[in-house]
Amino acid sequence: MTSIIKNRSVVSDDWTVVRAAEDGALPAAAALPAGKVLVPLALWQAERETLAATKSKSELGVWLAPDSEPADFVADFGKITLIGVDFPVFRDGRGYSTARLLRERYGWKGELRAIGDIMRDQLHHLARCGFDAFAVRADKDIHDALKAFTEFSVLYQGAFDEPNPLFRRRAAVAEAVEQKASA
Repeated sequence: MTSIIKNRSVVSDDWTVVRAAEDGALPAAAALPAGKVLVPLALWQAERETLAATKSKSELGVWLAPDSEPADFVADFGKITLIGVDFPVFRDGRGYSTARLLRERYGWKGELRAIGDIMRDQLHHLARCGFDAFAVRADKDIHDALKAFTEFSVLYQGAFDEPNPLFRRRAAVAEAVEQKASA
């Protein structure tokens, strides 16, 4: 069984990522493997009712391609437990924006997993955008990748994980100290 990083720990991955065939054909919902499956958005859109009827919410997830529009399935959030965002190549950064949209605009509270060409260099930044699970590329050391979360001690910009930029956090501390001193 493969492993993933979830909530900054290495855990076993019991999800099967379903991908289209080389010719682009999607599998039929009836042909999906047993257990937890993460299906492409196109398959979800084509067979939503069948998938929801044959899989429980805890066994069903949807993954988005870089050009997928998260707004297209916001109404279906209650039918799935996991959203994956695919990074087909390391240099494709559209998934970062997708994560921010899912978390901040559309209110996704469940697991948000980065899949595809995921390496250590990306993990800290992915987490700042709202990802909480990472399927690190199979040829990379997943335990070494965990170190990415502790490489930065100060975060300057605001992001999903810390909305206030450093200058605002410093101003708040200074104000609190000033109020305490004047009390």
